[in-house]
Amino acid sequence: MYVGIDVGTSMVKAAAFDAGGHALAVESRPVRLDIHGGHVEQDMEELYAAVVDALGTLTAALPEPVELAGLTGQGDGVWLVDAEGRPVRPAISWMDGRAHEFVDAWLASGVFESVFRRSGSAMFPGCPGPVLAWLDRHEPAALDAATTALYCKDMVFQRLTGVRATDVSDASMPFLDPRTRAYSGDVLAELGLAHRAKLLVPVSDPIAIGEITVGEITVGEMTVGEPASGVRIANGPYDLPACALGAGVTEPGDGLLIIGTCLASLVATDTLDLDGEPGGLHISTDRPGHWLRAMPAMVGTAALDWVLTMTGTDLAEVDPLLDTVEPGAGGVRVLPYFAPSGERAPFVDPALRAELTGVSLESTAADLIRATCEGIAYAARHCLEAAGLTGSLAVCGGGTRSPAWMRLFADVLGRPLRIVEGEVGARGAVLASAARHGVALDVAAWTAPTSVVEPDPVRAAYYAKGYEDHLARLAAARARHGS
Repeated sequence: MYVGIDVGTSMVKAAAFDAGGHALAVESRPVRLDIHGGHVEQDMEELYAAVVDALGTLTAALPEPVELAGLTGQGDGVWLVDAEGRPVRPAISWMDGRAHEFVDAWLASGVFESVFRRSGSAMFPGCPGPVLAWLDRHEPAALDAATTALYCKDMVFQRLTGVRATDVSDASMPFLDPRTRAYSGDVLAELGLAHRAKLLVPVSDPIAIGEITVGEITVGEMTVGEPASGVRIANGPYDLPACALGAGVTEPGDGLLIIGTCLASLVATDTLDLDGEPGGLHISTDRPGHWLRAMPAMVGTAALDWVLTMTGTDLAEVDPLLDTVEPGAGGVRVLPYFAPSGERAPFVDPALRAELTGVSLESTAADLIRATCEGIAYAARHCLEAAGLTGSLAVCGGGTRSPAWMRLFADVLGRPLRIVEGEVGARGAVLASAARHGVALDVAAWTAPTSVVEPDPVRAAYYAKGYEDHLARLAAARARHGS
């Protein structure tokens, strides 16, 4: 019996799997976001209590002992804790926009590009560099009181095991040098944070010698719940690379598209390329010399949710509506950049906002919904191309529950989609833990797709032209405010 824990932005999940990777049971608990004036924060105690509750309920009902557990969770943001892992202040979420002033200044001064060339990470307002700089200027007492500036899963791991550590995936943004796999003093100095270096959590780096082995620092024993007590657990990777593992995306050129609140594109690579327009990040993995080129756009299903709310449409109506409207949505076009903090992939533009064009009195709610779905798919194609997709493409996330949208995605992307359903992040966390502990699992069985969606050739040709129009409209939108 294996357990994966996925500490998401709005939901905490604990999932149990058998030896073949079949999900046997899932416990989930919602967690709140405190959103006000561009600030997005989370209560760490509430989030940790949700983990304990979900994990305890799950393990208490399992018929067999748990052999192994893996932990993953949301990335970025800043989670300030004391020596015991207790919160110093509420966590600042990756969705937070308060530090845009620093990103704007670094974009203008060249620091932004310099950091990308060193770290492979294009900073955005909710990543640790800008957030720590904001705290250093506006709340220095909070940093003075903290022992560590952690990431979400690291806070949970410390509370579960007493171990203070992170892995190379979370450390990738933006302080890690992807070549040395150690923190870059030059990056800290450029961001004016050298005097806060002690807050960075130690990085445990598994070393590949034949089989992947792991130092003791990322392996602990769970202390929650009787059935789980004493179970081996590994910390990380965070949710994006965990989903890549859970979807079987490990070979160079293969990619993963996560259609969730955040629209994330990842492509496996064994080449570190820090040239070109800064955007996204290079996520280090447990295998030295292997990275995930990640383009996590700010908004995915959240954009569709907003349009559904504005049009008074129920989620259950989306598939029938998509099937009633032809490609092109009656001339309605949507640039789906709805995040209040702008966009971070495949470019960084804190001022970019969504645009709806081609709307008339004849436009219907179905037109707006289809145009939004098309716009999100165009944004995904942009990210995947920038990330270097050349191989197969797996797709996971809440968006996969819409068959009509998956057909639309296949047409816009012009390629087959390997749909991977279930708790993909939790599954990846277990696979990472198994590799670190030397537990043999059938990875192919654990990552087998649920289905494959093929593109329609005629619609794919139509959308290839529509994609060029999308890029032109995006360039015009960015030019209007000097991006």
